Amino acid sequence: MNWKFLSKKKTATTPKVKKSKGREWLDAFVFAVVAATIIRGLLFSAYAIPSGSMEGTELTGDYLFVSKFSYGARMPITLFSIPFTEPMMYGVKTYWSGVQLPYFRLPGTTSVKKEDIVVFNKPSETGTPIDQQTTLIKRCQATAGDTLTIVNAQVYINGKAAPNAPKAQTSYTVITDGKDLNPQIFQDLNITVMNQNAANSWEMIIPPDNLATLKSYSNIKSVTPEVAPAGAYDSQVFPNDPKFKWNEDNFGPLVLPKTGMTIPLNDSTVILYKAAIENYEHNRLGRLGNGYTVNGKPAATYTFQQNYYWMMGDNRHDSLDSRFWGYVPEDHIVGKAMITWFSTDPNKGLFDKIRWSRILRPIN
Repeated sequence: MNWKFLSKKKTATTPKVKKSKGREWLDAFVFAVVAATIIRGLLFSAYAIPSGSMEGTELTGDYLFVSKFSYGARMPITLFSIPFTEPMMYGVKTYWSGVQLPYFRLPGTTSVKKEDIVVFNKPSETGTPIDQQTTLIKRCQATAGDTLTIVNAQVYINGKAAPNAPKAQTSYTVITDGKDLNPQIFQDLNITVMNQNAANSWEMIIPPDNLATLKSYSNIKSVTPEVAPAGAYDSQVFPNDPKFKWNEDNFGPLVLPKTGMTIPLNDSTVILYKAAIENYEHNRLGRLGNGYTVNGKPAATYTFQQNYYWMMGDNRHDSLDSRFWGYVPEDHIVGKAMITWFSTDPNKGLFDKIRWSRILRPIN
């Protein structure tokens, strides 16, 4: 029996429908958006340095490539947002937080290490979805389980002095003989003037490479590091409680929480770890007589559910960092800064604005 009448006859002369120019452009645009979204979400993203907290190592105006696959790409938490935009533009949110997915991270090639320069979401913005919080860049000083102490501005990890970044900066009190300082000095030596305390007294942030040059000027009498004394309580410094009389230069000891680490619940540990227990691990702490409750149940101890890290800027006296808002939860980590791919100097003119020496420069 012949069944050919059931099939559609194909001919070599059937013309192929040609796409219009508009359709070709639309297909190319869709492909570009999908490819960019996958690359940006899973592999790496570009970030700009907006402030001087890493000055010396990373400069204001640097543009970075940040590896997301190093620590494992974090999957989107906020399901609905406008791609390639900031969370807030012109006072309007570019995301909808009505639907949020649980935290999940793909396997990475490594874990966060001490001295890594890390991009993360600012943990103190607790009313905003994690992946819509402000992104910051700092150097990791301590990882989960470490004991961190700062003594006279020197960081110690587990009792040993931590290496200081080669270009780390801090502030100094500069005393002159009363003669005016040429303002050009500040620009030539990349000095940031924080305060002028008196006619002959200044507080300045001075790059280490330029310290000797400043001291050599005839009208400079003394240059002394600024260090807040031990025991001088700073209410702006974590954990923001007078029981712990810490400041940005003398701090700790503090143990960084680690997945599976159990602590006793008492007045001191609750002050130190309340933010992790309530804000980052979403439990309710309560008081019951002389003890505590977790989610309404009496509890003598608490076991942490994720790792935490301590992040600080290399420009130690011009950086809002973990010393002020505490440890960074693992689910806030975005990626590892790898390369400065472009850099512009906001203080220079059009024709000398580009910092050519920093283009495609590895970050360390």
